[in-house]
Amino acid sequence: MSATDLNLDAVLTFAKQLAREVGAMMKDGQERRMRAEAQPEEEKASSVDLVTEVDKAVEAYIREQVSKAYPEHEFIGEETYEGEPLTEVPTWIIDPIDGTANFVHGHPDCCTSIGLTVGGQPVIGVIYNPFLDHIASPPSYYAAKGKGAFWNELPLPLYGKARPLPSLSKAMIMVDCASRRNPSELLPKFKTYHSLAARPEEGGKLVHGLRISGSAAMSIAMAARGAVDMYAEIGAGICIMQESGGVVFGAKGTELDGEVDAKLLFGRKFLFVRNIDPEEGETTLEAQQRIATEYFSAAEDFDP
Repeated sequence: MSATDLNLDAVLTFAKQLAREVGAMMKDGQERRMRAEAQPEEEKASSVDLVTEVDKAVEAYIREQVSKAYPEHEFIGEETYEGEPLTEVPTWIIDPIDGTANFVHGHPDCCTSIGLTVGGQPVIGVIYNPFLDHIASPPSYYAAKGKGAFWNELPLPLYGKARPLPSLSKAMIMVDCASRRNPSELLPKFKTYHSLAARPEEGGKLVHGLRISGSAAMSIAMAARGAVDMYAEIGAGICIMQESGGVVFGAKGTELDGEVDAKLLFGRKFLFVRNIDPEEGETTLEAQQRIATEYFSAAEDFDP
């Protein structure tokens, strides 16, 4: 089956509604956890179990709804993924709660991430954050292949045209802390961050800023929106980034424009570069490649 055999508009509508339904589950679960955390010591242990419970409940609900609506599709969830490869069959790839540590602490930068691949290529992406309820509509980022990317119904990039990015020194870069905290991963990352932040006379790039959100999916959404310029870490939301005019590079600086596999999506290294208004004499892709090359010249490699 190819993407053209699917009604992507209908699938996207389904995925957006599903994300909002599980968003309500996430909010309820976080409230229950925070209440348990505030109780006497003997009741606090249950708050830890609640995180796993909510994660698994969200994934199970998404799996159930997908199976009802699209019984011929396959499903891969972060909580139940066992290393199986993607096939040609349409496959839903889910991170039920992205930004788990934020979720645990009541920090609003966490979301649910719902994607669909066909033939190994991302064709649908939805990232929904239900926790920013102080605004009228909690942030939703979504895209369908060939139909553009959107933030709460607004097409991306915002303002109709991408902004220029003449050099890495002008960039705001989203990064991430090593989740496994082992030296083989931590040290190369911190060396990279030092190289990016240090002054040129110290061999650095003196980027405009480094930020950590704690949620890979939200970081990618911010880059697709143009709120930050780049995100260097693991992969989710590839369809949203590509449909917004951004580009995704693999760890060695090669553009990711073909098939992906689930192992890549659950923990491999990517560099996401937003849509860029090119300098005179270059294309948008050449501008993105220029910035990526400058980034990789400062980056230390590590085994994901």
